[in-house]
Amino acid sequence: MDTISQESESGSFSFLALAALIVGLIAAVLGAVALVKVSALNKTLSEQTAVAGRVDALETQVRTAVTASEAATQRIAKVASDTNAAFTQVGNLIGEVRTGLQDLETKVSTPAPVSVASASNSSSGPPVPGGNYTIRSGDTGTKIATAAGVSLQDLMRVNPDVNWNRLQVGQVIRLPQK
Repeated sequence: MDTISQESESGSFSFLALAALIVGLIAAVLGAVALVKVSALNKTLSEQTAVAGRVDALETQVRTAVTASEAATQRIAKVASDTNAAFTQVGNLIGEVRTGLQDLETKVSTPAPVSVASASNSSSGPPVPGGNYTIRSGDTGTKIATAAGVSLQDLMRVNPDVNWNRLQVGQVIRLPQK
């Protein structure tokens, strides 16, 4: 019986040894697969870390751009406000100039009453034909001739040295006889 028990024990031993060997091989294959998978995961993780670094850098650039954009928007709003205020100011000034021009046109188109009270040669009164006249502010050859009751051509003829485009306040001219 010893022989039979030895055979049984050796058949059992070889079966157990074979099973252990198969389990060991399976464990080795699973370990190798796990090692490959861990290596691939490490590679993917390092790529993801690089991508995360680029995303962080882009996020910083975006924040900088947003800050610059907000500052530019504020400057644009200030320029728009200043421009609007300047246009308003220019509009007001144009209105004042227009009013001044209208007043001036009214004064120019309404002739001043002229009364020839005496035939004196006084330069402070209205122009008297045959006398002298002192130029006042706003005088023109036409105004003087009209006030004196003479033609502009006669006035220019007796004052050939006068520049009628540049009359000077205080300048004395002669008036022709009627």
